Amino acid sequence: MKIKFCGIRREEDIDYLNQYSPDYAGFIFADSKRYVEPQQAKKLIESLDKKIKTVGVFVNENVYKLVDIVKETNIDIIQLHGDETLYYVEIIKQLLNNEVWKAVRVKSKEDILNADKSEADILLLDSFSETQYGGTGKIANWDVIKNTSINHKYMLAGGLNSDNILEAIKKTNPYGVDISGGIELDGVKNLDKIKNIMNILRSDLNE
Repeated sequence: MKIKFCGIRREEDIDYLNQYSPDYAGFIFADSKRYVEPQQAKKLIESLDKKIKTVGVFVNENVYKLVDIVKETNIDIIQLHGDETLYYVEIIKQLLNNEVWKAVRVKSKEDILNADKSEADILLLDSFSETQYGGTGKIANWDVIKNTSINHKYMLAGGLNSDNILEAIKKTNPYGVDISGGIELDGVKNLDKIKNIMNILRSDLNE
């Protein structure tokens, strides 16, 4: 089970991740309370354990600006979390050699099936919101995901925390999980919550 912690923006966050070694660290380059300046992200990434892959989260970003940020920060993976089209994904794949993830705000089976046609390497299935592209804290529609035949590997996001993560995994059988608010206390990453999630996932799923 792959584990991504998203919304990394402080030196303390990097220390926590280096200590507990999730598979991915997410940096948000879009309008969000967890936004991080590319220059700051680059500095943080330089201190991150090289075994942890970095993910840059973008929402409907200008293609050329996205390319500039990717090159400036040296992130490993591009996560498109907006209304990017299949053609947009194709263009990004042509311009850069990075792995590309495409987020889907799951409202219906058709949302997933449409994204499943894309050239993205991995899908990220998140909760649906009329007003936000992510970070809502709402749980994704696990039943729709469970009942959809998906060709892509997919990460599960949306309101995951230590109380519901095992149920979510059992229901949806994802390639990995993406957690942000579920490892925060008062709006910042919390070491005890990170430790708890890692203990749950690394022990229970490997038994």
